[in-house]
Amino acid sequence: MEFVLESWSLVVILLSAFVIGWAAETAQTFMSRALALSILAWLQTLPEFAVEANIAWRQERSLMIANLTGSLRLITGLGLPMIFFVHFFFQGTKTRKFIRAISLDDQDFLSVLCVFVSIFYFLFIWWKGALTLYDSMVLFGIYGAYLWMLRSFPAQNEEEIEDLPWIGKQLIKLAPVPKILGTLALFVLGGAALYFSVHPFVDTLQKWSLRFGISTFIFIQWVAPFLSEFPEKVSAFNWARQKNKAPMAVMNMMGSNINQWTMLAGMIPIVFNLSLGHYEAVTFDVSHKAELFLTIVQSLLVGVLLLDLEFSIGDAFLIFVLWLVQFIFSSTREAITWIYIGWVGWEVAKYFVLYFKKQETPRALKIAWDTYGTKL
Repeated sequence: MEFVLESWSLVVILLSAFVIGWAAETAQTFMSRALALSILAWLQTLPEFAVEANIAWRQERSLMIANLTGSLRLITGLGLPMIFFVHFFFQGTKTRKFIRAISLDDQDFLSVLCVFVSIFYFLFIWWKGALTLYDSMVLFGIYGAYLWMLRSFPAQNEEEIEDLPWIGKQLIKLAPVPKILGTLALFVLGGAALYFSVHPFVDTLQKWSLRFGISTFIFIQWVAPFLSEFPEKVSAFNWARQKNKAPMAVMNMMGSNINQWTMLAGMIPIVFNLSLGHYEAVTFDVSHKAELFLTIVQSLLVGVLLLDLEFSIGDAFLIFVLWLVQFIFSSTREAITWIYIGWVGWEVAKYFVLYFKKQETPRALKIAWDTYGTKL
C-alpha cells in the first residue's frame, strides 16, 4: 500500500510527458519543428533545473558538477543510443526491415551546429577553471541566438500532419487563434503537472535509493539526473517506436543537450551568488575539471557524428558501450576520455579526406552554407 501511495507522482509524470509531447507535435503545424522541440525541452528539463538550482543554493560545488555532468552524459551516452535501439526494435519487428541509421531532417543542421558553439565556449570555461556571471550572460546569449534563428524555419508539411496524435488532429481543424491557444493549454497543463509532481517523485526515488545504500555523489550524478530527465525520455522513446518520428526523438535529446550546456550551466553561478550574498566565481578543482572534460568530449563526439545528419547503428552501439563502461568502472574515465578524443580525431580526418578527394562536405555544414553563406 505504501508503494502505491508513493507512486502517484510517477503516474502524473508519465501523463504529463505525453501531454507536452502532444503539444510539441501540434505546435509544429504553425512553427518549426526545432523551435517546438526547444519549447518542449524547456518544460522537460524543469525538474533538472529545480534539482541543480537547489544544489547551487546549498553551495555544494562538487554536487553541482556531478549533477551537470551526469545529466549531460546520460543524454548523449544513454538517451541517444536507446532512441536508436527502440526505433530499431519496434519498427524492425513491425516491418521486418531493420534500419542501419536514423536520418535527420535538413532543418536539424542548426541544432547540431549549436551544440558545437555551446561546447566550444564551455571548453574555454573548463580551461580557465571557473564559471562566472559573465559566462552566464554569454551562455544565455548563445541560447537566445539559437532560438532567434529557429523562428524562421518552416512548419510541418501536410504529409507529416497525418502522423499527429488524435488531439493534435482535432486542434489543427480549429481557426488559428483557438488552435494556438489549445496547443498552449496543453503545454501549460503538462508543464504544471510536471512541475508539481517532480519533487515528490525525486524524493520518493531518493528514499528507495538510500534503502539500497547508494552514495550521495552517485545519486546526484546518475540517479537524480535520470529521474529529473525521465519526462523527456518518455517522450523521446514514445516517438522512437513510431514510424517517421525517430528524428524528432533524436532532436528532442539534442535540444535538451543544448539547453543544459547553456541555460542550465548559466543558471548555476546566478543561484550560487544569490545564496552567498556576494560575488564569487564557481571554481573547479582537478576532479571537477576531469569530469567536465570527459563530458565535453563526449558531447563533442556526438556533434561530430551528427554532422552528416545521420545516427548509425555502429555509432549508437559504441557510444552506449563506452558510457556503460565509465558508468560501471569509474577508474576507466581517463581512458574513456582519450578514446573519445581519438574517435573525434578519426571522424574529423574522414571528413577532411572526403572533402579533398570528392569535394564532399558534411551535410549539416553544406545546408548551413546554402542557408546563410550565400547571404554574406
